[in-house]
Amino acid sequence: MFCSSLLFALVAADPGPKTFPLWDGKAPLAVGDTPTDKPDLTVYRPEKPNGTAVVVCPGGGYGGLAMDHEGKQVGEFFAKAGVTAFVLKYRTANRERPGPLGAAPLTDVQRAVRTVRARAKDYDLDPKRIGVMGFSAGGHLASTAATHFDAGLTEGDAIDKTSCRPDFAVLAYPVITMEAGVTHGGTRNNLLGANPDPKLVELYSNEKQVTKDTPPTFLFHTSADTAVVPENAVRFYLACKKTGVPVEMHIYEKGRHGVGLGSDPKWTGGELSVATWPVRLTDWMTSRELLAKSGK
Repeated sequence: MFCSSLLFALVAADPGPKTFPLWDGKAPLAVGDTPTDKPDLTVYRPEKPNGTAVVVCPGGGYGGLAMDHEGKQVGEFFAKAGVTAFVLKYRTANRERPGPLGAAPLTDVQRAVRTVRARAKDYDLDPKRIGVMGFSAGGHLASTAATHFDAGLTEGDAIDKTSCRPDFAVLAYPVITMEAGVTHGGTRNNLLGANPDPKLVELYSNEKQVTKDTPPTFLFHTSADTAVVPENAVRFYLACKKTGVPVEMHIYEKGRHGVGLGSDPKWTGGELSVATWPVRLTDWMTSRELLAKSGK
């Protein structure tokens, strides 16, 4: 009893981020034993968790991961707001991977949502307030999680048998469609290959996969984004409107692709207006009772 109490006290006293693997052993669809084949979660815990959690998917075109300004900084931002953030290191392009193209990152984000929900008590979380957030290609992965989910698998461990449906989604300058001319070519190529099967293009064009069960969604983009054109966000917004999914979208006139939270001059080029988008996000989360109201 003393050891257990001491361990709990040490964990509670150490607010630093902790990283753990998504699977105890080899991950499904793994082709090797390198770090890129070992998906994991890094948890950023607030001093006073408010019960809400979000799985964060950094961008990188499915060829790499922007783990700093679209991962670490985001985790710290949420922790300060009382939200427990889980930054996901998901698997990216690998043409030798078994199974359908695109299946590995989707498997990773689904497992991440299942894991957070299954371990909700360990982190003082409400299992009905587990969201997903993504930037750029990570926004595609997050929108995939928001449109491709199940109530739990029939086989596997206890985590696999937990629902992977997010309760809300936050998509920042996301790749949404796989359709040529609107998608980001590098992202599509890394995920599905140079000449993808039209059925896969349809499957991963997530504006076409929105249903009434897609979770409430917040979208942020900029008109100046030439890497991932804002029509991606617009398509998802219109699909949500058509199916009755609660949705809010903010499109700023200025701001390059990859601005992150909009506060780092390295990524914003000194453009100040985009720095307000996290304020719009916290307002939206407050309105949906995912954050405490000011003064409470």
